[in-house]
Amino acid sequence: MSKHPITPDGLKKIQEELRRLKSVERPKVIEAIAEARGHGDISENAEYDAAKDQQAFLEKRIRELEIRIANAEVLDPSSMQTDRVVFGLQVTVQDLESGEEVSYQIVGVDEADVASQRISVTSPVARALIGKRVGDVVQVQIPRGLRELEVLNISVPE
Repeated sequence: MSKHPITPDGLKKIQEELRRLKSVERPKVIEAIAEARGHGDISENAEYDAAKDQQAFLEKRIRELEIRIANAEVLDPSSMQTDRVVFGLQVTVQDLESGEEVSYQIVGVDEADVASQRISVTSPVARALIGKRVGDVVQVQIPRGLRELEVLNISVPE
């Protein structure tokens, strides 16, 4: 399996979720299964079925996180050059049609949060911006249509 880029903060969040699932959620589910078994015949026990379903979901998520961590390629933005747009950096662009300016940090798939202006490296905007320099103009298809974006600034996120 190929490596997936992630920032140090993104890796920390995934590790914290994994730790919580294993140390808090897993014991709760095991307890719920044991309690449901105590109610008698498990073949017609809805509580038991629900707890087993929850356990399956939890174990699947734990496996997904373990694989993500094993395949993570941690890239620290603080050590990167800001002469061109690369993973992890903050980029400010201007929509040439509307004049609107917006800043994005380009992050891994697991870290993306549009509300926090953190876009996935696989998003159309990020793919169009990667490798560009201040002053470059890119065309990108977004839900609102084809946009021309000019790169105004590239920096290390705070």
